[in-house]
Amino acid sequence: MFATDTLGQGALTGITVLDLGQAFMGPYCALLLQRLGADVIKVEPLKGEPYRRPTVRKGTEMMQFGLLNAGKRSVSLDLKNPEGRELFLRLAATADVVIQNFAPGTFDRLIGVDAVLDANPRLILASGSGYGSTGPYRSLRAMDLTVQAMSGVMATTGFPDGIPVRTGPSVVDFMGGAHLTAAVLAALVQRSVTGKGQHVEVALYDAILPSLASNIGGYLDNDGAIPERTGNRHGGLEVSPYNSYKTQDGWAAILCLHDRHWASLCRAMERPELIEDPAFKTGRARAASIDRVDAVVEAWTSTRTTDDVIMVLSDAGIACAPVKSLREVITDPQVAERGMLRYHSREDRDWWTLGSPLRLSDSPAPEESEVPRLGEHTAEVLAERLLLERSELEALDACGVTGTGTEVKDGYHGRSSLALVDTADS
Repeated sequence: MFATDTLGQGALTGITVLDLGQAFMGPYCALLLQRLGADVIKVEPLKGEPYRRPTVRKGTEMMQFGLLNAGKRSVSLDLKNPEGRELFLRLAATADVVIQNFAPGTFDRLIGVDAVLDANPRLILASGSGYGSTGPYRSLRAMDLTVQAMSGVMATTGFPDGIPVRTGPSVVDFMGGAHLTAAVLAALVQRSVTGKGQHVEVALYDAILPSLASNIGGYLDNDGAIPERTGNRHGGLEVSPYNSYKTQDGWAAILCLHDRHWASLCRAMERPELIEDPAFKTGRARAASIDRVDAVVEAWTSTRTTDDVIMVLSDAGIACAPVKSLREVITDPQVAERGMLRYHSREDRDWWTLGSPLRLSDSPAPEESEVPRLGEHTAEVLAERLLLERSELEALDACGVTGTGTEVKDGYHGRSSLALVDTADS
């Protein structure tokens, strides 16, 4: 349950989450909960979560894993082993939330929804899936790419004369993870009233569809007469200018949502005569003359540097931004100031962490910590939550039910995970 006094602590201090998540959706939901103060215990197979695999080029653990799992504790269990399954159910009995986004049918085969909720009637079981538990697609395997294909995201990404394109970022997985977080928080609030847990579900397909509002709205408003893919233009082709425009040294994204913005842009471009031009005066007229509008804007931007364009238009109150590279984003002072991406280094390793987009004035995010080694906290968590003794932990490890992590046994933290059990037992 929630801690009674969390002022100055994370909003979810006192909440324990078991994270069975894999890839992006489940782990991102768990990461947001951890950044809100929850104790997140990542439960992994003995060989680790799939994104622990070595990268193709460097042969080191994938950076994606670190970005999504720093600050969590790692417990390694063989859930296919009856003893491993029993240990998980015992842990679930002490937890508040379980997160899983396995392929359809996998969770029921390994654990079972009823078994988890029977073990702890106050538990929130959060399930992420591709298409949900109902409907004709419910049994389909899903990844970000395939849901983008099925949902219309790919059909609406790219240029009219080009092929369907996936979005650069994994928008489906992260939209799904954010929605799953909202469902968990709502269920925790309801539990505080009813005392009962429940099973909450978010499907990637459901979560991404609302993001197509402009595209679907424009398509319906125009009786399907506009192209599905509009490049960098507005999805419904209803706002103009709305595009990325070439500059002397790069690109600038510019849009004018209202007529007053267009008038300001015309003055900034020193083309005041265009304000009253019937071809450009209203939003409807500009949408009908979208090619001409873009040509006028780019004729101006192409004679200036990106910095100059942004400075002039920002002063004029026009929404605009430089089109930045990944390198520029990683080193962006705004990103650094907000703590959204941080580099950490120790003598024997380095890692990156993500900050939280959720900001609460009285509940700061916990201090960031390292990316857990596989199984690093197995003995610590089982001793702490299940009161297992050292001999029991050693026996479980020896027969392959649990894993405590080679690095930890070798003293990565100065003492082994089993040494922590001695402290807890004393």
